[in-house]
Amino acid sequence: MTTKLPTESDFKRIFIEQTPLLDVRAPLEFEAGAFPNSLNIALLNNEERHLVGIKYKQAGQDAAIALGYELVDEPKKQERLAKWQQFFINHPQGMLYCFRGGLRSRLSQAMLAHEVGITVPRLTGGYKAMRRFLITALESESRRTNFIVLGGRTGSGKTELIQTLPRILDLEDIANHKGSAFGQEIDPQPSQIDIDHQIAIQLLRLTANSLHNAILLEDEGAKIGARRLPQSLWESMQNAPLIILQAPIEQRVARVFNDYIVLKRQKLMHRLANEKTVFKQQHDELIQSLSQIQRRLGDERYRGYRSLASEGLN
Repeated sequence: MTTKLPTESDFKRIFIEQTPLLDVRAPLEFEAGAFPNSLNIALLNNEERHLVGIKYKQAGQDAAIALGYELVDEPKKQERLAKWQQFFINHPQGMLYCFRGGLRSRLSQAMLAHEVGITVPRLTGGYKAMRRFLITALESESRRTNFIVLGGRTGSGKTELIQTLPRILDLEDIANHKGSAFGQEIDPQPSQIDIDHQIAIQLLRLTANSLHNAILLEDEGAKIGARRLPQSLWESMQNAPLIILQAPIEQRVARVFNDYIVLKRQKLMHRLANEKTVFKQQHDELIQSLSQIQRRLGDERYRGYRSLASEGLN
């Protein structure tokens, strides 16, 4: 008699407890959207998935499965199994999933159970069901949570203050962007999907501890860099109490110079280790950022600021 392998569908608990998740989807799927507590070790790589998908459309499921076994020969299978095994040795409370909780996760779960003796739950409905849960949670938590918004001019120290407090939602950290035209970080921003997931998960964790205590977040526009804030969260922020943080102009200038020039240069030097390359990259990024607000500045002011920026960085 075949033992039925376990499933799990308590997504709220999984995200609140940060349960480690093994994602067996193809790398391209993972890159398009994933969860912060997941690791991608695919059953089928991108090319294998593509070929199996074509076979499924042409000849049906049985033919697609047969091709999958042909593409993932014994050495490949053992290599992937070994990586999965190590993941669950490191994370014995972990679970696994594929896109819809279907064939790929069932096969992966069965291989682990029957070939290496590790029984782990697979997530019912897979990535698609978990994403649907987070979209719903993002909407509901944004509407029912008490927020306080911290505003103030650039350089007033809003981010520094927020990071010292316990009940916060640091949107700029999640979006990997400082929020202004000059706020680009060294690494690219996460995908919109990943940002939405991260906001939803953080709200779930914060409201699980206490729904009634307010959460502080920084005043932001509808977009942070190239990413949009979820509409429900944005609307709640517009109706939340607002605290304005003020600082003398000298402190603001010093803080902006440190955050946008000095610290960024240090990060670039650590990454590139070539002063000439770092200066060129900072120059190019600064000019590009200025160009984004050229219409607001007007041509004459834009040309003046561009000249000053070039002189300062050269």
